Amino acid sequence: MWMDDGMSWRDGNRSPAVLAVIPARGGSKGIPGKNMKRLGGLTLVGRATGLAVSQRWIDQTLVSTDDPEIAAEAIRQGGEAPFLRPAELASDTASSDDMWRHAWRAAEEHYGRRFDISILLEPTSPLRQPSDLTATMTALFDGDHDGAATVSPTPAHYAPQKTLTVENGRIGFLLDAGARTARRQDVPPLFHRNGLCYALRRKPFLDGAPILDTRCAAVVIDRPVANIDDPFELELAEWLLERQGLGVSDLPVSEIA
Repeated sequence: MWMDDGMSWRDGNRSPAVLAVIPARGGSKGIPGKNMKRLGGLTLVGRATGLAVSQRWIDQTLVSTDDPEIAAEAIRQGGEAPFLRPAELASDTASSDDMWRHAWRAAEEHYGRRFDISILLEPTSPLRQPSDLTATMTALFDGDHDGAATVSPTPAHYAPQKTLTVENGRIGFLLDAGARTARRQDVPPLFHRNGLCYALRRKPFLDGAPILDTRCAAVVIDRPVANIDDPFELELAEWLLERQGLGVSDLPVSEIA
């Protein structure tokens, strides 16, 4: 059973060691320097790092980056950057699975300890709340799960059944059933990952299991969130931040403008 006693989480009679990893490489094509862009007075990497550091049940918070400037920002916000990510794990084609496994193993080697659980907080999904983290951990421990991840409902007009193709200037349907799916009520509930929080147990993942598999619990987030890949989405995140009243009072204030 997973219980929050105000200081730590408990798995049976033992408190598992929890590692928070903030993935933030320096390169970005959509928004150059994306992870260092500011939202509500904090950089994206600073916001993710500060929130993780503020959670007392997280034993260690580090950034996985190839960029010394990003590493310095994480340190300013109370996290650590004990190593730089290898170049082969910082390219556009590098997988999140390989990056996370590298960070997990390198952290254990650096700190000389084992981490039973690791959570991944993507800076480009900045509208996370502390309750998203605890809900993800609760889902992980309240069932026979190897992992848990936050997801958002997919709007019906983005569903595969409603997706169109265009070939030679003519409209087609991605799925054969699309021609018979005109109403959104005909589309079954679908979801997509939102990057707010992933949590994994050590052994299955470090042994090669993917981040998302059939033993991963879903944590449904109903409120609007933003995943920042282009300048418009950064503006959208600013609007949502103000609308949802998500302040930064619980985060370090050294970089608040």
